[in-house]
Amino acid sequence: MLPIGATIGGCVNVTAPDKPIVINLNISITQEVVYRLDNKAKTLIQENPGIF
Repeated sequence: MLPIGATIGGCVNVTAPDKPIVINLNISITQEVVYRLDNKAKTLIQENPGIF
């Protein structure tokens, strides 16, 4: 007899698919960059337009 709580294990077979796995990813990435300059930086740029 088996002890209480004992289970009988099974067999698991894993096989590769016949066709390749295809994953279609349609991703739309929107990136928004906002630059905020303080008053001193704005003034510096206005006084020296060729700095950049």
